[in-house]
Amino acid sequence: MRGLSDGEVLTLANLLKMEKDGLAVARTTQTLITDDNLKKQAESAVMAAEGRIKGIQQFINENNITNTKGAE
Repeated sequence: MRGLSDGEVLTLANLLKMEKDGLAVARTTQTLITDDNLKKQAESAVMAAEGRIKGIQQFINENNITNTKGAE
């Protein structure tokens, strides 16, 4: 795989942050839901978000996408 540009790495980092923030909101909202059908849908949404986050993290790990320029 080709190396990612700085813009692509930044976009990937922002995407991961957005997914994590959305997951936090979904989990918080889930505790307030009383309707059983809606609660099941909210649980599915949380599981889907967790899957997307794991997928992004796996992509980052498998492709060694880290910012080491600032460490020099």
